[in-house]
Amino acid sequence: MTRLQQSRTSRLTRPSLAVAAAIAVTAGVVAAAPDAQTAEPTPKLSLIAASTSVTLDSWKEEPGVYLDLGTYLTSENGALELKVTRKSYKDPVVAAQILRDGKKTRTKALPAGLVKDFTGLPDFTRITLTDAAGAKVLETTEAFCPNNASGRVRPDAPANSKYPESCPTNPFTLGSVWGVENGWASNTYAGYYTKPVQLAAGTYTAEIGVTEKYRKLFGIADKPQTVKVVVRERSWEDSAGSAARGAAKSTASGHDAHAQHGGHAQHDAHAQHNAHAQHNAHARHGAAADAPAPGAATSGAGPSFNAGHGPYPSAPPALPWALKRKSLGRQAVTAAEPGDGPGQTDGSRQAPGALPNAKRPTGKASVPDVPKPDLRSLPAYGITVSDGYEEVPGRDYLAFSANVWNAGPAKLVVDGFRSPGKEVMDAYQYFYDADGKQVGYTPTGGMEWDPRPGHEHWHFLDFASYRLLSADQKETVRSGKEAFCLANTDAVDYTVKNASWHPGNTDLSTACGSENSISVREVLDVGSGDTYTQDLPGQSFDITDLPNGTYYIQVLANPENRLKETDHGNNSALREVILGGEKGARTVTVPPHHLVDAN
Repeated sequence: MTRLQQSRTSRLTRPSLAVAAAIAVTAGVVAAAPDAQTAEPTPKLSLIAASTSVTLDSWKEEPGVYLDLGTYLTSENGALELKVTRKSYKDPVVAAQILRDGKKTRTKALPAGLVKDFTGLPDFTRITLTDAAGAKVLETTEAFCPNNASGRVRPDAPANSKYPESCPTNPFTLGSVWGVENGWASNTYAGYYTKPVQLAAGTYTAEIGVTEKYRKLFGIADKPQTVKVVVRERSWEDSAGSAARGAAKSTASGHDAHAQHGGHAQHDAHAQHNAHAQHNAHARHGAAADAPAPGAATSGAGPSFNAGHGPYPSAPPALPWALKRKSLGRQAVTAAEPGDGPGQTDGSRQAPGALPNAKRPTGKASVPDVPKPDLRSLPAYGITVSDGYEEVPGRDYLAFSANVWNAGPAKLVVDGFRSPGKEVMDAYQYFYDADGKQVGYTPTGGMEWDPRPGHEHWHFLDFASYRLLSADQKETVRSGKEAFCLANTDAVDYTVKNASWHPGNTDLSTACGSENSISVREVLDVGSGDTYTQDLPGQSFDITDLPNGTYYIQVLANPENRLKETDHGNNSALREVILGGEKGARTVTVPPHHLVDAN
């Protein structure tokens, strides 16, 4: 195992990252509020607890407990809907509440500075823990992403939530929509946005309440929830052994590890990960398997939605479903089977890859006057320096993460078709009218199979280019990577026209085909982008012989203009970096990009 692989493995085994999961919370005897038809069209928000008790794990190898307490925010008398945007990276993030009354819509600006980024409402809940003797051992606050996995709290609520399935984590996100559907509940657990707390094994009492500023802002009653918390100490080694035995038993009965994972079998995320029973699409994408979730065995941690090309998930936190029936006044919240179905936001699913046309296009190629995609690049981030390890000793590299996204108003659709015996597919871009009917196509290069670990799928050629520019912005080094598997890994701006809040083509195991594929379709939907993280092959520059000084990483979309789009003038993004140190011990300093101080 190389040092790069060891580093990657170390990150993957850390329970501080989470993968996505969904729940369905159904109601037994709930009726609509009697004044629902006459009240003002302002959503009524309430905090509820799914269970009177939870069991949380503290791992010997990495002590700390994530406060996955099973509390939910419900929305009645309308949906809670928030629009979060920034005009540019020079402007702060602002939020507004969208209030709908039939066809009428009004916007209520939220206080300036309330939100700092796109990961949720900060300091939304306050959690207080007391031990068995009644002594306070912890008081903390957690952020709340309204797009967390959720479910219905009454049977006459909409069957599906229209809102997106996560709060974006990309530092260069431009716009997001957050919401709790009418008649639904969204989990308040902050997941991997929060830090674990140190708690000894034992029994505690947790009081969870909405903080005062949000109670006043949204009219939420001051009714904290009380939950019994049992903390138990566990070992990854013991857990891995249990998972291995369970996986063997499942295989003998005809179910593979992926079936276990999709069905939320009894093994917890840590056990699955360490026994390599976690067999989701991104594990097959290379070393970029999703990390175990910071949740209890019942958390429902499943395959990640929009996990991206790399180990860092961009999906929402792993969230629990109700453990047991619990009466909440006239409400009853029950345990639900995970998976796609009515009353779920589908956070647990892997959206399948789109199917290509049955055969390659025929007739004259044409580029009709219809809406087209608009490809744009985000500034590079996740920037690090390293030597070549055992693979390329004596060399220094500057690695980075990059994202190209589609600002619309039309999605990018590219099909690849392979002639028998040929190693490169012929690629075609399709165009559609307002009704979704294909009305034209044009040849657009090709696709090639990339066998390298971390890829192992079909790459579309000339989608983007990476270049390291000197201080005067002249090209110094060009990355060899100019081929990409297109997938909707990141929600970059869901406020643009025609943005898809539930994009398909997120499952990299199907979106990009297999080595023996005869055809493949790759799609970049409106509002979404495709991230390649810094630990994948090709995501770096050789800087061994470069002098110290200021440089710019350029991410350039559609470098040869082979793809037809609405605007070719906004395809480049630059990120300043300052190289220092000496050969074998190079350093990099990454200044803030305007107001975005993130790397």
